[in-house]
Amino acid sequence: MADRRGIAGLGGITLALVVLVPLAGCTAGGDEGAEAVRKVDAAELVHLSATERVDPSQPLTVTAEPGSRLTDVTVVGPDGRVVAGRLSEDQRSWQTTGRLKAATAYTVRIAADDGRGGRGETTAGFSTLAAQHLLAAKLGPDSSGSGVYGVGQPLTVQLSEGVKDPQARQEVERALTVVSQPAVTGGWYWVDDKNLHFRPEDYWPTGTTVSLAFEATGSRISDGLYGGDRAALALRIGERVETVVDAAAHELTLKRDGQVVRTMPVTTGKPGFDTRNGVKVVLGQERKVRMSGETIGIASGSAESYDLDVEWATRVTWSGEYVHAAPWSVGSQGVENVSHGCTGMSTENARWFYQNTRVGDLVTVVNSHGKGMEPFGNGFGDWNIGWAEWVKHSALGGPVNTTAPVTRAPANGMIAPQL
Repeated sequence: MADRRGIAGLGGITLALVVLVPLAGCTAGGDEGAEAVRKVDAAELVHLSATERVDPSQPLTVTAEPGSRLTDVTVVGPDGRVVAGRLSEDQRSWQTTGRLKAATAYTVRIAADDGRGGRGETTAGFSTLAAQHLLAAKLGPDSSGSGVYGVGQPLTVQLSEGVKDPQARQEVERALTVVSQPAVTGGWYWVDDKNLHFRPEDYWPTGTTVSLAFEATGSRISDGLYGGDRAALALRIGERVETVVDAAAHELTLKRDGQVVRTMPVTTGKPGFDTRNGVKVVLGQERKVRMSGETIGIASGSAESYDLDVEWATRVTWSGEYVHAAPWSVGSQGVENVSHGCTGMSTENARWFYQNTRVGDLVTVVNSHGKGMEPFGNGFGDWNIGWAEWVKHSALGGPVNTTAPVTRAPANGMIAPQL
């Protein structure tokens, strides 16, 4: 009889013998010479690598005792989900390939063959260690609205814990999956210890569908830090809408899919309040917004102070730069720059611009005397960073192709038992 050091010898593992219903043989029915399937205690035929408390970052292995083979292994969590796994070619061992959650109880169901005509099933249980800290990820953009964005929209990840260690950052990037149709070449950029941005090498193609997922459940990120719950979002990219504001020519030009749609006279920031040069991305739109000079450091009551309601406002920086209606400066629009940094236009033109742009569209300012748009922190200045420089800031050190992953084998990775 096999050594009973198998599952029964594991401390803390609960076992239950399950009777295997005899399987039909391959010979014709009624053949009295066919050898009957003999029921055995499968607990004596297999061994688990698990102890009472399992590190969720490590795979669970089931091994058959000498002369025996595994015919089926299934690991199931309390939510009923099967953990993916793979059987070796010789059917002597099976190992999880899917992730285990921390602080979770699992059930293992095993079927085995003793190699001498005996077959049986057994069940075991184990629990994973609790994580000291779980790493959660808040994904952006928020696609709770229409879910349609402009071609300049970056993907963003905000982590619940700071990640500084280079190897830990690599684990985070491996847990982030971007899939798009059509596929593009893109890359991750670590803005700081808690924030990452993803953008394509060039702008998203019109009509692209994009999905982003964080799947690190149970994975060890660093000492005491494990991946938390899965997070995911999906969005679609609309038409390619690009706006160029020429501060020297006092003119705004909007193109859709490469074709000029409309050119309008504007006014931008006057000396001392010059509009930022560079590529910006539409952050939001407000039908009416209250603007006050005090929010940008202008003292109330001074010669430059203002406090008024503004209509048809399209925001491009968090510090308060908008494209908006400025009926008070119509006489200067197309002639000179008189604003405090925003791009002003007539009410009719501002309404049209508001209605023909969306979050994620591109607004580029050229020929201003202002400083350059900040890459991060004041909106999305991501496109002002060259591609070669961008990919240097990935923890994995290279670009990402957003092709959908190849469909994997069935969850348990088993092959059909031979009868």
